[in-house]
Amino acid sequence: MNSANHFWELILGTVVALLPLINPVATAPTFLAITEGDSPERRLQQLRHACLYMVAILVGSLIGGTFIMRFFGISIPGLRIAGGLLVAGIGFEMVLGSPRHPARRTQAEKEARAKRDVSFSPLAMPMLSGPGSIAMTIGFTSLGRQWIDYVAITLGIIVVAGISYGALRLSENVVTVIGVNGMNAISKLMGFLILCIGVQFVVNGILGIATDPALLRGIRDAVQPA
Repeated sequence: MNSANHFWELILGTVVALLPLINPVATAPTFLAITEGDSPERRLQQLRHACLYMVAILVGSLIGGTFIMRFFGISIPGLRIAGGLLVAGIGFEMVLGSPRHPARRTQAEKEARAKRDVSFSPLAMPMLSGPGSIAMTIGFTSLGRQWIDYVAITLGIIVVAGISYGALRLSENVVTVIGVNGMNAISKLMGFLILCIGVQFVVNGILGIATDPALLRGIRDAVQPA
């Protein structure tokens, strides 16, 4: 029963952690802009491909994360702290509402419009699977103790992709109904949640270092009289 609960907790935790970072509602206006002039069928085709690419990128990060950590000698607490700082920075920027280089963003949208296929870049990467979501997914490797845990995290990624597909498929209606102010409010709310997740990652990383048995033994040996 406990293993079943852990399985569903991993799925739910993956969805809750990734969905605010990907934030398909806030992506809707840019998606409409870079697919402007496409037929509805072409737009949906690009969206389907982008969501499949997103799943491939994030699952690849999940599977490859362990090998990357071992190759570079990165500890799990170090990964949590680094990923937490990156995620918290993204959330902080969203809460403040500071623009992310609007001139560069406009130029990127113009280049995307000129492309025949925008499903991989910029739609799948970096819009749907950017540095924050990739760092978060690599951080999930610390939660995987057996293969079934990786299956649960993968299912969570697929659920997020399905939600993103549904939200962006209805992007025209979403933008019309919510409006600019509503989009800003949702973005700030998502940003605050992302900031909290990032800070908690940093806290967990620091606690992991502070409670490391090797460190505790070193402190104990140092304070003990010779």
